[in-house]
Formats: sequence, C-alpha cells, structure tokens
Amino acid sequence: MDDTLLLSRLQFALNISFHILFPTISLGLGWLLVFFKMRYSRTKDEKWIKLYFFWVKIFALTFALGVASGITMPFQFSTNWPGFLAMAGNVAGPILAYEVLLAFFLEGTFMGIMLFAYRKVPAWFHTLSTFLVALGATLSAFIILSLVSWMITPQGFEIRDGIVHVTSWYDVIMNPSMIYRFLHMMIAAGLTAAFLLAGISAYRWLRSDRAPDVLSGLRTGIYTALACSLMQWAVGDMHGYNTSQHQPQTMAAAEAIWQTEKGASLLLFAIPDSETKSNKFEIGIPKMCSLLMTHHLNGEVKGLDQFDEHPAVAPVFFSFRIMVFTGLVMLVVSIAGTWVMKRKKNITPFWAKVFVWMTFSGWIGTLSGWYTTEMGRQPYIIHGVLKTADAATKTGSGMVASTFACYIAGYIILLSAFLYALYYLARKAAQNNTLQPLD
Repeated sequence: MDDTLLLSRLQFALNISFHILFPTISLGLGWLLVFFKMRYSRTKDEKWIKLYFFWVKIFALTFALGVASGITMPFQFSTNWPGFLAMAGNVAGPILAYEVLLAFFLEGTFMGIMLFAYRKVPAWFHTLSTFLVALGATLSAFIILSLVSWMITPQGFEIRDGIVHVTSWYDVIMNPSMIYRFLHMMIAAGLTAAFLLAGISAYRWLRSDRAPDVLSGLRTGIYTALACSLMQWAVGDMHGYNTSQHQPQTMAAAEAIWQTEKGASLLLFAIPDSETKSNKFEIGIPKMCSLLMTHHLNGEVKGLDQFDEHPAVAPVFFSFRIMVFTGLVMLVVSIAGTWVMKRKKNITPFWAKVFVWMTFSGWIGTLSGWYTTEMGRQPYIIHGVLKTADAATKTGSGMVASTFACYIAGYIILLSAFLYALYYLARKAAQNNTLQPLD
C-alpha cells in the first residue's frame, strides 16, 4: 500500500470516527427529549421540563459539532477520493443533496423553535417542533445509511463507460443490507444516548444533586439502556446473518475462519496469523458460529480459502470482538442497574460510579462496529465494483499528511471543548439545579 493511499484511508477514518460521535448522541437524545416533553405535557411534573432544559443544551452542542465535522466529509470525497465521485457520483450526489434538503433543513428549522421559542409558541407546537427535530435526525441517518449500505451491497444500477447509472432508485435505497444496518445504527444511537443520560445523571448524583429530575433522568437512562441492549442483540443477529449471506468473506474475516467447515466454532479469543493462515490460542464454543451464521448447528461456513480477495483478518476480527464485548458489558450493567433501581428505588454509590465509567461506552461500541464494517469491505470502496486503491487521490503524500495533521489538532481541541462543556453544565446544574429555558 503506497503512502498516499494509507494516509488517505487514515485521514478518512479519523474524520468519520470524529463525526459519528455526535450524530450518534443526537439521534438517540432527540427522541429522549420528545419523551421528556410529552411526559411534562401529560403530568405537569416540573422534573420533566427541568430534564428537558438541561439536555436540550447538550443536544444543541452535539448537533453543532456534528454539523461542523460533517462538512469535512464531502470535501474528503473530492480531495482524497476523486475516483469514487467520478464513478459513483450519480448515486452519491443526489443522496447527499437530499440529505441536506430534506433532513438537515427540517432539523435545523425546527431546532430554532425548540431552543428559543418555549414561551413564544403554543405548548403543542413546541412539542411538535421537538418531534420534528428528532424525526429530521432520523431521516438524515436513513438517507446517509442508504448510501453506506449501497456501497456495501450495491444494486439498482448499471455501468456505462466506467460510470455508474441508476436503473432503480428504490433498489439503490432499499438495498439488501439497508434495513438491518439502519435498525442496528438507530438502536446503537439509543444505547449511546441512554448511557450518556445515565452517566451524567450519576455524575450529578455523586455530587450530591439528588433532585427528582436527576433520579428520573438516571432511571430513564438505565431502563432505556436495558431495552436497547435487548433489541440490539436480536437485530445484531439478523444483521450478522444478512452479512453472512451477502458478504461471506467479511464474516469469515470477523470470525477468523480460514478454511471452509461445517459446525464451525465461535471463537471467543484467538490471534489470527495471516502468514500461516491459522489462529493461535483459540478459545471457542463448538458449532456456535455455524448456528449464528447459517441458523443450523452443522451449517457450512465459507472460509477465507474460498475468496481470492478478502479484508485483513486481524483488524476485523478484533474490532468485531470489541463491539460484541462492549455490547455484552452494556447489557449486564443495564440489567444490574435496573435491578438496583427496582429494589432500592434509588442508585447506590458503587453503581453510580459504574454508570459514570460507562458514560461514553456507546462511543466504543459504535466506533468498533463502524471499523468492522468499513475494514470488512476492503479492498473495495464499492463492494465488487470499485477498489479503494482505484478511487484514491494521486496527490502527493506530503499534502495529505499536512491536512491529516491539521485534522488531528482540530479534533483534539473540539473533543476536549465538548467534554469540558458537558461536565461544566453538569456541575453547574448540580450546584443550583435551577435551569431556565434559553429564551
């Protein structure tokens, strides 16, 4: 791999990694804000509107950073991946345009009402605006994920003179992996927002802020985390089965299956060795991999020996396990937290600290899942159609390296500022617990 290609891949990985942190929060948090507002409308209990006023500030902050980091993504296609736009611009261009015109404008327009017009519009219209903002964020995710899914399971097109031409927009949008990927991402966003809500509420609780809104926020975060964790395991199984049908080489890499076999074991741990095409220190569950990938205990699982091209095994194998392990920890912690809250009607100092440590666990799961997906389709940028190396820029590596360094510095500053602002708001709320609407 030449230096320019490697640096372009690393730079794009940095950009998408930083960007996805914030939409993942806003996707889930938007619907939690709708829940807080509707609970207040129904009960008139002040704790719900206090929760709304606190978390709407964080939502606005994540939205702003999501927009700022998202702006760099289209530039990446032009500067680092011109071959992608040259070949697939007829697909990517309209999808990205519709994401801006439909979802982003819907979200941005009603956010102004949500943030600044609480006392200036009827209560029902303010609630509706909050709902439309959450809907806009979800619609944005749907549109973007349709492009991502198409790049992984492309259909509904033909190639003429080396350029992709759409033959069916329905087939492009509703490609074979779209629904599973969308549901998987939305539940991941719910998990991320739920643990953020629980973690920040636990942080305030540990600072002696025991107000009703804090306890309600903590309870809501824990219960939402449990519900999303259970759903994610079910949807994740369906998503994995879909991937095994359409990208068997990706799943073979994720499970480090070098040779085609029946009754394949699910490896809990191993060290893949690409030189010997084998695994060291295997610890596995017999037949479980076949059951998950084929839904039969003795089902045949294709190994990497069946494919001329496949992704690097070790990165996909370990990122997949980090994702699964993070999801397992989230499930266990949410079950334990639910049991404590139900039994004691409150949190304990130990479990409050656990949830503080788990505040950003959703980021770990999301990033490792995205790495599994993005590395798992290599060496293609559009699976079976366009290779990553053929799409990369021919610009010298020095230019890519300099912009890469600028991105690193900028993102470190922005992420540090976000974390500082988040905990500043939590400390401020813990001190006075008297938040007012922004207008």
